Amino acid sequence: MKITKAVITAAGPDQQHLPLQTLVSTSGETKTVLSLLLDEAHNAGIQEIGIVIAPGTQHEFETAVEGHLEKVTFIEQKQPLGFGHAVLTAQDFVNSDSFLLLVGDHLYLSCEERCCMGQLIETATREKCPVSAVQATHESQLPYYGVVGGKRAPGSSELYDIEKILEKPSPTAAEQDLIVPGLRAGSYLCFFGMHVLTQSVMEELKKSFSKNPERLPLTPSLCAAAQNERYLALEIKGRRFNIGEPYGLLNANLGMALAGPERDEVMGSIIELIAATR
Repeated sequence: MKITKAVITAAGPDQQHLPLQTLVSTSGETKTVLSLLLDEAHNAGIQEIGIVIAPGTQHEFETAVEGHLEKVTFIEQKQPLGFGHAVLTAQDFVNSDSFLLLVGDHLYLSCEERCCMGQLIETATREKCPVSAVQATHESQLPYYGVVGGKRAPGSSELYDIEKILEKPSPTAAEQDLIVPGLRAGSYLCFFGMHVLTQSVMEELKKSFSKNPERLPLTPSLCAAAQNERYLALEIKGRRFNIGEPYGLLNANLGMALAGPERDEVMGSIIELIAATR
């Protein structure tokens, strides 16, 4: 399985402005969130990117992709019918290929030499099945993420066989159905904002949409994939920044700054600010 295509969803009413926000990258350049996502996708070996956008927003997105325009195909989601529908809108772009799925309101910092997308693509290529990136996350963050339950894959410290998925579960529901042996108490495997999906998942989306054309989430089709084929979760060595959260863009800016060459200066400024605002 070779993954050379990516789809970025950026059409949701609460999401479409977020990829256009700017921040200072680890190299000190001011870039849009979307441009940073495209940089990482390119570094991970992605050659073609489909960006799912709302009608009438293409000009703003063309500006935000900066030097990646020749690799990008814009795909209009004419009606906001859910995350799964946004993914299904890209069917003609991905054709029958496996592809990397990204959300336009997340950024990533890797804790190793390989970028986060590269970690996921390498695993999916090796395992030849759908793989979702996850991270152990405190239960206080459950309202923001999909959460997977399962158990460690034999012989691996970072792969999990997915058995169940719940979208933004309550702490009670997570405690009943999603505890993963080996994780710290109060932590759950939450989606990281990136997946490698196969055509089988797209087929599940088509089936679901034919039954309910008014609203199509993604999670039920992922659950169906977990029941019908091997579907893995990879615990990424890195950190995600959900810029749709309160202070999400601020946290992303701080994360980039602290990973850059001006770390000491930034740390000094943070300490001064903390001292001045007690």
